[in-house]
Amino acid sequence: MPEKIRPEKMPGNSPSPAEGRTPNPAFPIPSLTEEAAGGARKATRKSTARARPLGLLDDDFEQRRPLRGQITKREVRAVSLYTLGLGQDSIVWDIGAGTGSVSVEAALIAHRGRVFAVEKDLDNIGLLERNVERLGTANIEIVAAEAPAALDSLPDPDSVFIGGSGGNLPAILRLVGRRLKPGGRVVANLAALERSHEVYHQMQQLGFQTELVMVNAARGKELRDGTVRLESLNPVFVVSGVRPEDPQGDPGE
Repeated sequence: MPEKIRPEKMPGNSPSPAEGRTPNPAFPIPSLTEEAAGGARKATRKSTARARPLGLLDDDFEQRRPLRGQITKREVRAVSLYTLGLGQDSIVWDIGAGTGSVSVEAALIAHRGRVFAVEKDLDNIGLLERNVERLGTANIEIVAAEAPAALDSLPDPDSVFIGGSGGNLPAILRLVGRRLKPGGRVVANLAALERSHEVYHQMQQLGFQTELVMVNAARGKELRDGTVRLESLNPVFVVSGVRPEDPQGDPGE
């Protein structure tokens, strides 16, 4: 069984929020309080994140260097979050959570639900923890393990976002096909058209109502003379599926 790791238990944590960090008035640093829970150390994140509006800039998130920019861009996040069909009580799996950009925004919508940020890359865990600690809400739980095995002990989801799979996407989708609640939604982001076709057809085979959308956005960039040109972002394919309310048989088989 994979270990669910709370942010305060992450290996190699940065100093506590009150230490060595310049406060950002736009995103107040949440305080952590400890209490005894069966002899184990437990932290409760007291976040003011719900006081902010939905919609963070990419640069609001700490990112890996020199790999800065490897984040679900805000234009793609907007489409993906909308497509997930989140409700206030949703149980959400964010598989391949990376920097946590989707988890942080999803948790703000599903503020009475739970968001599980699943990430296998130990080099990303400290980064993920810091973003969740600074920008997230108390209903985010980090799971430091590899999917699909990491998903076995999690509650059945209403919504699943797949931003990375470590080469295990077919197996992950099969498990999602078994565990996703009727009427639930799965959304996968892919960079390659060929892979998006494979995922599209696998979702169809699992009995999902499937859709493929390409998000092709460009951002304005001001030049020295004050004129503005458009700078294209890499296109992203958003493949989504809805599990029927009355599924026939076990779609994961």
